[in-house]
Amino acid sequence: MAAQDPATAVEDLVQIGAAAAILGVSVDTLRRWERAGRVTFERRGNRRFLSSGQLAKLMRDRGASGLTSARNRLSGVVVAVKRDAVMAQIDLVCGPFRIVSLMSREAADELGLEPGAPATAVVKATTVIVETRQ
Repeated sequence: MAAQDPATAVEDLVQIGAAAAILGVSVDTLRRWERAGRVTFERRGNRRFLSSGQLAKLMRDRGASGLTSARNRLSGVVVAVKRDAVMAQIDLVCGPFRIVSLMSREAADELGLEPGAPATAVVKATTVIVETRQ
């Protein structure tokens, strides 16, 4: 099996604070889950990271919550951002779903979209609009 590119490996990881926000739990709860063996974090220095796949599994296990329709608003985390001079491709993991949005580079920059950032995909027909919490 070939070694994974370090840049790709970072895109697959979500910081513990972002994971907690997406799951609707505290960082302390995630630390307790780690001690109980429910999750496994990768440590880089003093920072804990959760794989996007493990985050998606936790989101599936916890089920939908909140007052919004899961059919058109999907909370998740940004796992990859590819920018060129004009456009940006944003990859999100929202529970068991992978959402890809194409937008202007300017919009992606204004939203501060980077791997690990919490975001919500708002789906209307064939259009995906990405929101962040400010």
